[in-house]
Amino acid sequence: MIDVIVCKDYCKGCSYCVHFCPKECLSLGSQLNSKGFYFPVFENQDECTGCGACAKLCPDFAIEVYKD
Repeated sequence: MIDVIVCKDYCKGCSYCVHFCPKECLSLGSQLNSKGFYFPVFENQDECTGCGACAKLCPDFAIEVYKD
């Protein structure tokens, strides 16, 4: 099982994680964080391979990827 955790209050809404996910498992959500930015949500969980590209590209260290 793979879990992608987004720390929404660290996110500044750059959407690098959304654009560079090879399996399109993240999308920009419709809620705002405490800083007023839209943050990504983990979708298409069955497609995620746990590559960690989203976490590696995040300039704010707002994403963690866990694999069981």
